[in-house]
Amino acid sequence: MKFFLAISRTIDYINTKVGQAVTWLTLIVVVVSASNAVVRKLFNISSNAWLELQWYLFGAIFLLAAGYTFLRNEHVRVDVLAQRFSKRTQIKIEIFGVLFFLLPAAVIIFWLSIPFFYEAFALNEQSSNSGGLVRWPAKLLIPAGFGLLILAGLSHLIKCVGYLRGACPDPTAREKAQSAEEELALEILRQAELDRARTPANHIASKGH
Repeated sequence: MKFFLAISRTIDYINTKVGQAVTWLTLIVVVVSASNAVVRKLFNISSNAWLELQWYLFGAIFLLAAGYTFLRNEHVRVDVLAQRFSKRTQIKIEIFGVLFFLLPAAVIIFWLSIPFFYEAFALNEQSSNSGGLVRWPAKLLIPAGFGLLILAGLSHLIKCVGYLRGACPDPTAREKAQSAEEELALEILRQAELDRARTPANHIASKGH
C-alpha cells in the first residue's frame, strides 16, 4: 500500500503544480480580454488572433485544472443520499463512481482526442478566421486535460482504498469546511445584513440634519 500511496502523492504533486500554474492563466485571460475590449472601443481595432487567444486560455483553464479541482474536492457532488451513509460506505461509493463512471468516460475522451489532435498537428491546421491562430495547441489541451484527470482519478482511487485499509486519511474531506460557492453565498448574505443595518442609521442621520 505504501508504494501505491507514494504514486498517489506524485500524481497529486503534478496536479498541484499544474493547478498553481493555471491560476496565473486566469490573470492573463483578464488582461487579454480587457486589452481587447479597450482597443476595440477606443481605436476600433480588432484582432482575431487575440480573440482566439482568449478562447484558448479559457480552454486551458477549464481542462488543465480539472484534475486539480478533483484533487481539492471542489468538483460538484450530488451526494444527497450518500451523505446519509457511514463514511466507509461513502468511500465505497466513491470507488464505484471512479471505476465505473469517471475513469471510463475520461479514458474514452482521452483516447478519441489523440487522433483529433494529431491530425491537426500533422496538417499544421490553421484557424478558419482571418489572422487567427494555429489550431493544434488548442486541441492538445483535450488529451492533456483528460490525462491529468485520469491521473487524479487513479490517485483518488488509491487513497480511497488506503482509507478503507486505515493507511491514509479521508480523501473526500475538504481542506476548508465550506466550498467556494458556500463561502460566496455567506459573504453575500453578510453584506446584505450590513446594508440593512446601515440603512436605518443613515435614515436617522439624514433626519437629524
